[in-house]
Amino acid sequence: MTDPAYAIRLMTPEDAELAIEWAAREGWNPGFDDAHVFRATDAEGFFVGVLDGEPIASISLVAYDEHFAFLGLYIVKQEFRGHGYGLALWREAMARRARPLTGLDGVVAEQANYEKSGFRLAYRNIRLEGTAPSATHDAELPCEIVPAHDVPFERLVAYDREFFPAARPRFLQLWLEPEQRRFLGVPIGHARSVALVARDGERILGLGAIRACRAGFKIGPLYAEDERTADVLFLQLAAYADGGNVYLDVPEPNEAALRLAKRYEMKPVFETARMYTGPAPDVALARLYGVATFELG
Repeated sequence: MTDPAYAIRLMTPEDAELAIEWAAREGWNPGFDDAHVFRATDAEGFFVGVLDGEPIASISLVAYDEHFAFLGLYIVKQEFRGHGYGLALWREAMARRARPLTGLDGVVAEQANYEKSGFRLAYRNIRLEGTAPSATHDAELPCEIVPAHDVPFERLVAYDREFFPAARPRFLQLWLEPEQRRFLGVPIGHARSVALVARDGERILGLGAIRACRAGFKIGPLYAEDERTADVLFLQLAAYADGGNVYLDVPEPNEAALRLAKRYEMKPVFETARMYTGPAPDVALARLYGVATFELG
């Protein structure tokens, strides 16, 4: 694509907000402060395509370390599709930020194109929607539930690493510790983000977060050592939705996670394909009940 009026550059904070608005129009239902948190995770990994001064395309390719990156927010405005602008942006991002192993969550319509670029299916993620159930106040809960900030941060990073192909302390600092978002200019009250840990003494049994989105609330990530703990943590998080709609993005291979969703009458509304450029990494899918975010993994 050689249109001299088309340029590719790193996103500004305003560009990131625009990309999230495009994502909302595509029906992806982003969180209210996703733009700030996503871009702050790796500002060098967010790109925008500009035609005659107008942003028309976006992509993110967050490099978590020297070995793993994750691609998301690949959007071209409807009226500019089919002219090669998206492909040029894709190639530029991959040239700058791809790693030996790169992953993405691909929407159904684009999966064939991702395969042409060397990505291969690992498994499906299913987005499930339901009305938030009420948390039980059972004094005999099988574990203690505490705010994530009550647990040493380095232990949260290590626990998350069991479920993700790379350590991601910067992302988790913003995702799990809402007070950190003050540095991004995001009021905590607006973020409506809560992160909880299930534990037995010093042992972490589960970790989860919930955030307010354009529609309802998304729970993610949701990790747990067993189905009972996942259920307890899910209910405690869902209580923050105060009876509103909740969404959970479940890896299809985790049958216990699908059972949990069925118990609370959650229905599938969307799906993606988790794809990688190489062999699927060895992560704890059997204990991964909910993906943190389709955009950053």
